[in-house]
Amino acid sequence: MNPNPNITWHASDVDKQARQLLNGHKSPVLWFTGLSGSGKSTVSSTLEKALFARGIHTFILDGDNVRHGLNRNLGFLPADRKENIRRIAEVAKLMSHAGVLTICATISPYREDREMVKDILQQESCYEIYIQCSLEECERRDPKGMYKKARAGEIRHFTGIDAPYEAPLEPELIVPTEGREIGQSVQDILDFLDRESLLL
Repeated sequence: MNPNPNITWHASDVDKQARQLLNGHKSPVLWFTGLSGSGKSTVSSTLEKALFARGIHTFILDGDNVRHGLNRNLGFLPADRKENIRRIAEVAKLMSHAGVLTICATISPYREDREMVKDILQQESCYEIYIQCSLEECERRDPKGMYKKARAGEIRHFTGIDAPYEAPLEPELIVPTEGREIGQSVQDILDFLDRESLLL
């Protein structure tokens, strides 16, 4: 929906298909969702290196990184989380049009917000990928010390502790990370991309 009647969309003479043809591959959006500590950032970083080695133009929109700049004014209440997700989806849409395979690694805990992402990216190839790991294992890992702070009451509205995480009901792919080597999880995604013919 146009936010302002005085704003007109300007179409580029070079479209997404032309950019994909130039790059030699499609430009889907891979939307990683999962609890903090589930492995989203580690999987996305390892996947990016594997794709780069195959000549794929790719970029990661990491939830924490985006909050350092574009979304630095947002908190963690549900309304802020929704706006955070909306902005990331809009950036991912632009990157898809640029012919870049985009990996979005963000908790995105609410199903409603992830449905909004699919609406924003309805003209793109968007794949919801659930990076699956139990809360107990995520809390045991606690790579950033966030669960410890949340349990101590130093952080409020922390997903999995005093804020909910709604696991996907029908994701395009479930990637378990508990009790597995990172390479196995990444291979799951590479196999999926090959099955969907997204790297051609």
